[in-house]
Amino acid sequence: MSGTDPRYPIGKYRPEVGLDGERRAELIAEIEALPLRLRGAVEGLAEDEWEQPYREGGWTVRQLVHHLADSHMNAFMRFRLALTEDTPTIKPYLQDRWAELPDVGHTPPEVSLVLLEALHRRWVDMLRGLPDEAFQRPLHHPEQQRTFPLEEMLSLYAWHGRHHVAHILSLRERLSPQGSLPLPD
Repeated sequence: MSGTDPRYPIGKYRPEVGLDGERRAELIAEIEALPLRLRGAVEGLAEDEWEQPYREGGWTVRQLVHHLADSHMNAFMRFRLALTEDTPTIKPYLQDRWAELPDVGHTPPEVSLVLLEALHRRWVDMLRGLPDEAFQRPLHHPEQQRTFPLEEMLSLYAWHGRHHVAHILSLRERLSPQGSLPLPD
């Protein structure tokens, strides 16, 4: 993994707007590929390895997997709201607190992996069926006090999936020489 800051192994998010159809299709393909990439990144982990933080002070692999499900469920709903309402104000959530809820520590990660597979199937089917102009539909983020077009949200969530898979892969890479967490094939 490249990058010197373990919080951002693929670099910080850079918003993308003014997307052409080809770039949109690439981003949708990234969203489609996330569940399989995530499953590959966690393949073969032992139970105690799920509790390993990806960096000092960071979330565990288990928390990352459940966070992706939580975050992308919210994203899917945000897209649907923006497609059916006029500039909806989204509901922010405290992701750090969500990562500490009891279900995160007790629910097998497989549950969120399966959830992501189904969710991303619906999301991609929706995205691929949209006309170009739909990606300009706005939503308002009250914490950021800003309105975002859906095309920017598309680029954000494509990056978000890559970002967290890279966290897991960078952990595996760092620990691999110690005989723990071998990199998946």
